[in-house]
Amino acid sequence: MRQLFATLLIALAPDAAFAGESWPQFRGPDGQGHADARGLPLTWSETENVVWKVPVPGRGWSSPVIDRDQIWLTTAFDDGHSLRALCCDRATGKTLFDIEVFRVAEPQKINAKNSYASPTPVIEGNRLWVHFGTYGTACIDGTTGKILWTNQELRLDHKEGPGSSPVLCGDLLVLTCDGQDVQFLAALDKRTGRKVWKTARSGAKNPDPDLCKAYSTPLVISVAGRRQIVGTGADRGYGYDAATGEELWHVDYQGFSNVPCPVFADGLVFIDTGYMKPQLWAIRPDGRGDVTDSHVQWRATAQVPANPSPIVIGEELYMVSDQGVLTCLDARTGREHYKSRLGGNYSASPIAAEGRIYFTSEAGETVVVAAGKKFRELARNQLDGRTLASAAVAGRAIFLRTEAHLYRIESAARRADDAAQ
Repeated sequence: MRQLFATLLIALAPDAAFAGESWPQFRGPDGQGHADARGLPLTWSETENVVWKVPVPGRGWSSPVIDRDQIWLTTAFDDGHSLRALCCDRATGKTLFDIEVFRVAEPQKINAKNSYASPTPVIEGNRLWVHFGTYGTACIDGTTGKILWTNQELRLDHKEGPGSSPVLCGDLLVLTCDGQDVQFLAALDKRTGRKVWKTARSGAKNPDPDLCKAYSTPLVISVAGRRQIVGTGADRGYGYDAATGEELWHVDYQGFSNVPCPVFADGLVFIDTGYMKPQLWAIRPDGRGDVTDSHVQWRATAQVPANPSPIVIGEELYMVSDQGVLTCLDARTGREHYKSRLGGNYSASPIAAEGRIYFTSEAGETVVVAAGKKFRELARNQLDGRTLASAAVAGRAIFLRTEAHLYRIESAARRADDAAQ
């Protein structure tokens, strides 16, 4: 059953035929951190298993997205006045494009931990979609670097800066816009940028506008043959009909400034309730209306992250708290298998491949842990520079973005074997 759900999710993801060679969106082909890869490196450092390391100008915390020989990410110059898309060659790291997408006259203030270029782009074939929150959304031709369309209709007051990444669902580019002033979900035609539908959040009714904002990226799932968009906002988690934007179900909780993405496995959606006192809820997404009392399977309340997303592998769910405590739970029941302190502080979401889970701290250390019901640390790998961006994977390589550089990390032995064949 779990393999069936994984197959459905990958079928919904952009460019699924190239899953092993592409990382098309935030958290990869299935949007949940799973890499279809073999031979990823276990260990690295500034002097080990680094194929290349290139400077990334400006400031941004978007993750890299990868398709064939191109790697794209976003950045901001001049304190948010210049919002840009960067493309580099996957083999060499050489810059191919540096495109100013938007020029902003008066950028809003942002949280010191955030950037003006935190949402991760989406790539599909030779099209790239970039999103800078209230400042606009655009589509870029990956072959020529030409901007094909822009849309700046979806305005909101982020307060802390943009955070939620776009996702593709068929011909729709889905965007969550949860500000202090307005909260809604919108879908644009990916070919033209025209708005197809826009649905106001039914929650987020707190009189304090600061408690109405959120930053989570939604997830596209399939339930009974119907595509749903699931996501979290202030005080409420939602399931929407992907074609129309109609709200199908919701659950109520206390929380705001939600950052972690939902995950989906064995018929359960796992959502994070956000700041105040984060909780992790397991929900059956086949209900209608308010399902708080009828469809919540279990809740976890201890060491739940406010920033990193969880990940499910096999029958276990793993989550690392912002303060570096790793928890492994039974995904069906919520029963705890173990807790272990990794150390450090965490914002990036983990990735998983070949029975390993990679957790990258804000200090640039990646702790590699074996999947399973008992804690087993496999390696610790340190790079220079602060790291808040989640990793990407393509082929046998891991791509990591620090505050000033982008790395291609790959086993030297594997590269030698490939070259000899």
